[in-house]
Amino acid sequence: MVLRRLLRKRWVLGVVFGLSLIYFLTSTLKQEERTIRDRNLLEARDPDHRIPWKVRFNLGNSSRQITQCRNSIQGKTLLTDELGYVCDRNDLLVNGCCNVNAPSSRQYICKSCLANGCCNIYEHCVSCCLQPDKQPLLESFLNRAADGFQNLFTAVEDHFELCLAKCRTSSQSVQHENTYRNPQAKYCYGESPPELLPI
Repeated sequence: MVLRRLLRKRWVLGVVFGLSLIYFLTSTLKQEERTIRDRNLLEARDPDHRIPWKVRFNLGNSSRQITQCRNSIQGKTLLTDELGYVCDRNDLLVNGCCNVNAPSSRQYICKSCLANGCCNIYEHCVSCCLQPDKQPLLESFLNRAADGFQNLFTAVEDHFELCLAKCRTSSQSVQHENTYRNPQAKYCYGESPPELLPI
């Protein structure tokens, strides 16, 4: 009862309104500061940003201890690690690398990929893209990337991240924004879009 009477007074409503206005203005200013900071970070990036093409560690005869591998994570049954190995999820080691001794592990597998660089399986696309001989193709793509893609691909730190980003389904893989050009080859690392199949 007392609270209801108090809320009817104009000065209480004025205080509530004033505090709400102050909160709104400070939130807006903080958001604007974040936007300006992000824009400055993008502009401060080196326009000649080069991607390091060498993976940080080597397998096989290397005497260095492998610490961690990044991998494609989202595959239900298959994964690709940053060394280009594709393996069953069951054959993934605790450090994130594929167990190279497992029967399912294969390096630089392009089994489901077409000659234009479009693949049926995402993990095969990433693995095939990681082949050292694909570097000129990827560098050519980066040099010609449109401004819209430039912000996306300048955030990429190395060859593995570039292949992850490039193989994800992109606007090149679809027509009319709702159907795949080729549902059997929708993951592409190549320059040309998938061949358009008749409906």
